[in-house]
Amino acid sequence: MSTVEASRRARPAWLTAGAVVSGVIVLVAIAWAVFPGLFAPGDPTASVAPSLQAPSGAHWFGTDATGRDVFTRVVHGAAQSVPAALVAVVVGFVAGTLLGVTAGATGGAVDEVIMRVVDVLLAIPALLLSLSVVIILGFGTMPAALAVGVTSIATFARLVRSQVVSVRVSEYVEAAYGSGGTFLSVLWRHILPNSLTPVIALAALQLGSAILQISTLGFLGYGAPPPTPEWGLLIAEGRDYVATAWWLTVLPGAVVAVVVIATNQLSRALGRSAR
Repeated sequence: MSTVEASRRARPAWLTAGAVVSGVIVLVAIAWAVFPGLFAPGDPTASVAPSLQAPSGAHWFGTDATGRDVFTRVVHGAAQSVPAALVAVVVGFVAGTLLGVTAGATGGAVDEVIMRVVDVLLAIPALLLSLSVVIILGFGTMPAALAVGVTSIATFARLVRSQVVSVRVSEYVEAAYGSGGTFLSVLWRHILPNSLTPVIALAALQLGSAILQISTLGFLGYGAPPPTPEWGLLIAEGRDYVATAWWLTVLPGAVVAVVVIATNQLSRALGRSAR
């Protein structure tokens, strides 16, 4: 067996070049969110050049209508959009897992009631539900994050419930009960650890969806107020200049699209590793 063949067999099937590239892109987006000043040290709200300059070596993404550097605003916008998306995923993951575990582990009437509520949530379009919640909570990045998180609760709950129902009838779970294990101990030690791997893959998928939904809310004016840089708001600010300054919408939109596609690819890789 050649060295190349041996390395291919030793490498996990999910660890493809696409997964590595996607992971790097996601890490860069997170780095932008945590340390935006390292990548774009300028002030994202300050005018630094003549307005509507095309992309160049001095200004990679050009400048906007007030002379602000678009690349700086995109990088600092990650500090708004990415943490908000993470908050949305955590809200959906925690609340959905609690509901799914409760429904799947208890069964009976409790399961029936919870799943009917989940069905109602799934029947409402995600954008309509998030708009309703953000109007109640108020405008801003964090209210938008909570609103998007609410829309993902039902998805997490349904997946967790199906995993718990499948795992709880396994032989090792029955053996754990037979050896004197209590309901809570078996749930914590056996059912939950063997049910959450697909849910982690879903969380990666929901991260991309959350970024897209939060950007949509920002585009519609329900996110961070100007002049705060936020990805959806940046795209909205350039829509009046599409014919004369295409970079104002195309380049921030391309960044959002690349990050969302990367998270989707990473989710697929995690899903393959869970099989």
